[in-house]
Amino acid sequence: VMRRFIVAGGQLGPISRNETKASAIKRMSELMKQAAERGARLIVFPELALTTFFPRWWSDNKAAFDAMFETKMPNNDVLPLFQLSEELEIAFHLGYAELTPEGRRFNTAILTNCKGRIVGKYRKIHLPGHSDEQSWRPFQHLEKYYFEKGDLGFPVFDMHNWKLGMCICNDRRWPETWRVLGLKGAELVVLGYNTPLHYPPAPEHDHLQYFHNELSVQAGCYQNGLWSVAVAKAGYEESCELIGGSIIVGPTGEIIARAQGSHDQVISSEIDLDRCREIRENIFNFDEHRQPNEYSLLAKE
Repeated sequence: VMRRFIVAGGQLGPISRNETKASAIKRMSELMKQAAERGARLIVFPELALTTFFPRWWSDNKAAFDAMFETKMPNNDVLPLFQLSEELEIAFHLGYAELTPEGRRFNTAILTNCKGRIVGKYRKIHLPGHSDEQSWRPFQHLEKYYFEKGDLGFPVFDMHNWKLGMCICNDRRWPETWRVLGLKGAELVVLGYNTPLHYPPAPEHDHLQYFHNELSVQAGCYQNGLWSVAVAKAGYEESCELIGGSIIVGPTGEIIARAQGSHDQVISSEIDLDRCREIRENIFNFDEHRQPNEYSLLAKE
């Protein structure tokens, strides 16, 4: 059973508002081919990878952006990626906007196995930004307006004898996300993000955006003894600069691969899931050292 294998991150450059989903899928297919050439068994694509980051615009009518959402998965637009996954025997993670049959909207990601079959699904829980129009901002961040809080918890999926966890973007900043995934035995956490370089409420933090991205993922990996692949949609997208900095991080908290620049590109590394034990049997041995009786405050409203 393969516990050592190559993982890849498929960073995307900007997606314009008028770019088609078919075009985005074509770009991801190219990255998937490159990853397969490197021997990767899994490639991670970003949050909202099929469209521009549309929550940067206000509309009185949410349905004005319904074309940005997927009502089923797979669908005709994304089918080529699923077919390529099966052909190349490479699993993938894909973030997208989901519109359910009941009319609910989520910021969602799916995970397939190496046969292009969906094995996992996650809906973003820590939605950042605001739910009202704030016209003072140079761009809006309306995830709380366009999406509901995820309702699937933080699930961990068994696939190919790997234990995979999922989260999305802002979730990575919250230690509780990583701890719940770690407690559930995740050995590899995959996530995508669309993170603006400029943060209007606290612009004095703008120069820290890349640092905070790495800090969050490195801490999550080290404190829970797991691997992570964190992948950006990056670059100057519709008047908003998004950070790149996609990374692969080991259970020691070390960065072992990092994207350069903010264009479409593949990062990859061999990982060994058995190395999770180095942390989990020692300094962060949960059974030996955790003191959950002292943490009750964490679960209070």
